[in-house]
Amino acid sequence: MKRLIALASIALTSGHALGAEPSPIGDWLVKEGYANIRIDNCGGKMWGIIAWEKKPGGVDVENPDPAKKTRPVLGMPILIGLAPKGPNKWSGGIYNSQNGKMYSASISVVDDNTLELEGCLFTDFLCQAQHWTRVKTPPAGAPPLPPIKSVTKQVSAKKGGSAPSDTCLRIADEAAALERANAKK
Repeated sequence: MKRLIALASIALTSGHALGAEPSPIGDWLVKEGYANIRIDNCGGKMWGIIAWEKKPGGVDVENPDPAKKTRPVLGMPILIGLAPKGPNKWSGGIYNSQNGKMYSASISVVDDNTLELEGCLFTDFLCQAQHWTRVKTPPAGAPPLPPIKSVTKQVSAKKGGSAPSDTCLRIADEAAALERANAKK
């Protein structure tokens, strides 16, 4: 009986450790291999920026906003405010810089090295899925992300606080720029 209890205890403990959800946070190579997307949790939502591009120097020429047509693709937000929608699923938006359009999107982690992205023309309608591969090391000779213009890095004064990630700072910079543009209208 003691042996049975010990085995059950080991199985439950191992199952709990093995049952931990893999995280979408990190860098992911898109299906076609032309970019790495860096995903991070910013304020409870998953956001993703372009952290590397195969052809350096791309600009957002297809953006419908004339002020953004010259912004660099490198460092640009692409996964927009993906909120938790159940275990291992986040839903929000995705910006397609190839046509300048926003779509609904969801992500889930298939395993430690595979992320599934589903993009939809309409919410949960006319959807297409693809798998991205986790990037463990940046590509050799990858150019650094462009500097963040208007947001200064601030370290939290709270005990145990930490500075926001580069991804979250870029998201905050994008939001501040949008707010400034809307205030001028």
